[in-house]
Amino acid sequence: MKINWLGHASFLINSHGHRLITDPCDERCGYQPWHEAVDVATVSHDHYDHNAVDHLMGDPRIVKEELNPINVHGFTIQGFRSYHDKKQGQERGHNYIYKITAENMDLLHLGDQGTLLDESLIEQIGNVDIMMVPVGGRYTVDAAEAAVLVDQLQPRIVIPMHYKTPQGTVQVAPVEDFLSRYDQVVKCPVLTITAQELPKARQIIVLELFTG
Repeated sequence: MKINWLGHASFLINSHGHRLITDPCDERCGYQPWHEAVDVATVSHDHYDHNAVDHLMGDPRIVKEELNPINVHGFTIQGFRSYHDKKQGQERGHNYIYKITAENMDLLHLGDQGTLLDESLIEQIGNVDIMMVPVGGRYTVDAAEAAVLVDQLQPRIVIPMHYKTPQGTVQVAPVEDFLSRYDQVVKCPVLTITAQELPKARQIIVLELFTG
């Protein structure tokens, strides 16, 4: 499996030649929209910086507000409804967390998660090998809360997202506050991994921006 970061909360996941994109964003975020063909797209909620599916090529299957498991192109996708804020959606509405299983690995994309998880949802989600977690605050959990989510879900690999970069226009905090909480931080252009290569000790991986 290969995972690239496209900016903001958008990742390109390539498994056995099939491509899944999470939360595609448009140019208003400061990042170039992904224009090449994909097979599947997940959308955590209907805000412009997460739902720019009109830019996508290849007639992908759009997974949006889905709670029932979906099997498509080798990906099993399970949705979990959560909140974009700390007032049960009263400020920003619902957020959909997606668990993506492929190649015997469980990936969890938290979208614009705005609050910590209750025990029931943690139990429903189950095993997490690789987790994409927002860390920039303001619209989502902040660095301290993201660290609690890591402790709650116990992933083997954590990839921070939704933080301020030189390109990004959304006013959120940079990634450094989150990274300062961990000793094992790796920066790399792309994550290429198999289930057998998952680390035994938790690892924080910061991906470089991928532009194709």
